[in-house]
Amino acid sequence: MADGPRRKVMGETAPDHAWLALVREEALEPGLEIVDPHHHLWARPGQTYLLPEFADDLAGGHNVAATVYAECRSMYRRHGPEELRSLGETEFAAGCAAMADSGAFGGTRACQAMFGRVELMLGDAVRGIFERHIERSGGRFKGVRYSTAWDAGERIPNVVPDRHRLLEPSVRRAVAVMAEMGLGLDVWVYHPQLDDVVELAAAYPGLTIILNHTGAPILGGDYRDRRGEVFRDWRRGIERVAVHGNVFVKLGALPIRRPGDGVDRSLPPTSDEVARAWKPWTDVCIEAFGPARSMFESNFPVQKLWSSYQVTWNAFKRIAAGGSEDERQQLFAGAARRAYR
Repeated sequence: MADGPRRKVMGETAPDHAWLALVREEALEPGLEIVDPHHHLWARPGQTYLLPEFADDLAGGHNVAATVYAECRSMYRRHGPEELRSLGETEFAAGCAAMADSGAFGGTRACQAMFGRVELMLGDAVRGIFERHIERSGGRFKGVRYSTAWDAGERIPNVVPDRHRLLEPSVRRAVAVMAEMGLGLDVWVYHPQLDDVVELAAAYPGLTIILNHTGAPILGGDYRDRRGEVFRDWRRGIERVAVHGNVFVKLGALPIRRPGDGVDRSLPPTSDEVARAWKPWTDVCIEAFGPARSMFESNFPVQKLWSSYQVTWNAFKRIAAGGSEDERQQLFAGAARRAYR
């Protein structure tokens, strides 16, 4: 599932992103190695973001050594059994990786790993499907993202029809296959569902789980005026998840500006502003998980609605400025390399 629905409930309305062409900052610490563990590529009505567009962003001065392609229902096959159509996205990502490896699009090894989409409600039947994804990806397929974001609030867009889809018996059977095959599970849940991740991590300690988008605290919709309550509940959930050493967390995809903040919205945010908005949330995660299981993510091109690639990574560098050299290496590259092997 693409990240569109999440944008509508995080407490920030997406602006016309045309002004982002004017946003430029010099890259801070341009020698610091980065592995971007979460980005998309797609061709959609009104927006084309394929390897050439991504390469333009990657050329902005940061030392991005490699990237991980994140499933977004891009380039699915039009024909064939429904459960196999997502093979088209895996083939697409592998093709983009081959293009990047040619060197014609810069020095970044883009899409060197990927996680795709497989319907885990299929239970044990997923084994053969996983094998096909691994083969079609040339070994780049490292796992699946299973998006199960759901909330009872009337104004919160839901990805699945029920709250505990992640814990369905058939899903758990599929997860057991993943653990046996050495595949990882990316999860996107809203913050009230974090205990589902706790239960899954405890049941399958050999399974690598990657929690997407800072645990997705909901700051819009029915939660708009409950920021303090959300932060407390989200923090308790994050701390419970982090107890389990098989879980990593991706840091990013948070609101920068919210209604009533009194910010001049005629100008795009600087990296200073992004860092100030995100640091309270990212600091909690880094403290709970430790740098070795925490990784900064660009979430491009979704994040491009609010901040450029240079600004986004500059913000992360400002957030991590107080860390040791080893801690920063983990946050920007090491954790991502371990999570996606």
